[in-house]
Amino acid sequence: MSRNSNSLKGLALQKFKKNFWGVFSFWFICFVGAISIFAYVLVPDNTQHANQMHLAIHSKKPGFKVTMLTIPGQSTISQSALSRLFFGKRNPDTEVPISSYEVSADTLAYVEYASDGLKGVKKAVSMSFFPNNNPSHYIKEQVFVFGTDKYGRDLLSRVLVGARVSFFIGFVAVFISLIIGLFMGSIAGYFGGKIDALVMWVINVTWSIPTLLLVIAITLALGKGFWQVFIAVGLTMWVEVARVVRGQIISVKEMQYVTAARALGYTDFRIIIKHILPNIMAPVIVISAANFAAAILIESGLSFLGIGAQPPMASWGAMIKDHYNYIILGKPYLAIIPGLCIMSLVMAFMLVGNALRDALDVKG
Repeated sequence: MSRNSNSLKGLALQKFKKNFWGVFSFWFICFVGAISIFAYVLVPDNTQHANQMHLAIHSKKPGFKVTMLTIPGQSTISQSALSRLFFGKRNPDTEVPISSYEVSADTLAYVEYASDGLKGVKKAVSMSFFPNNNPSHYIKEQVFVFGTDKYGRDLLSRVLVGARVSFFIGFVAVFISLIIGLFMGSIAGYFGGKIDALVMWVINVTWSIPTLLLVIAITLALGKGFWQVFIAVGLTMWVEVARVVRGQIISVKEMQYVTAARALGYTDFRIIIKHILPNIMAPVIVISAANFAAAILIESGLSFLGIGAQPPMASWGAMIKDHYNYIILGKPYLAIIPGLCIMSLVMAFMLVGNALRDALDVKG
């Protein structure tokens, strides 16, 4: 039995490897996952939520360059390296876009950046703010690869940090849906009768409510926030898993290996966990891949409506909400870039799901 199982897994893996778009999408998802985990190592703006605002340079085009003066903060904030790696830097420094500057013995005089041909305000800061009275390391040219948003934040940094919300909501939502769906579907399909009727009634009632409406209701009950959205999305995606698991268990529970397990005196729990579920996981895996994509779309919709991830947290859906009106103002890239990110990640999960379906199809 073990050799046959291993050979079937090997055949499925070989079929999956032959699917170019499935393999490409798998590695693309891994790439986005790596970016999500180590976003603050990669982004130009590594402050928390990439939320460093520069209103003087708002809504600038991709490739915009400006001289940036960093004025060190007088207070120090203790933060561990691990916290800085995963949650960003708590930045007490002040960044000021400037058009020119002049260094004297006691002060650094600078002219703030002003667009549209306007003249910026001239200001001065004491040289004592800078270590060793040397400001040269604090004046650098900064390039905004994707431009800046309407608050003057680096759009590239916001996009990369925002990948974390969209990517991890898939994992949390699918995990919650699998736990609830496998449990409800297993007891309904295995025991049947009144238990099956009760579970199916709950499934049908839940399924009859529009997903977005149900998520909104759960989000309002749990409150607005990061984890609340994850839980709300997960609680709405278990019904499809439960229906598939129930149907699969009904079709296999009278097979010989299940009858043999009952004859050996195994408990119902062990029969379901050890014997039935491992043999029906192929369609569940395919549904989980599709649920990843659905969770990303639902979260983006919630953020667009303003009840998803809350500011200043970066989220692709919230970025579209903030900038969709810029499409008719000649700066469509502010909404198109996060929209393309959502589309590409959702498509990758759908292609992986299709590849898994073909690879796990025993009839093929």
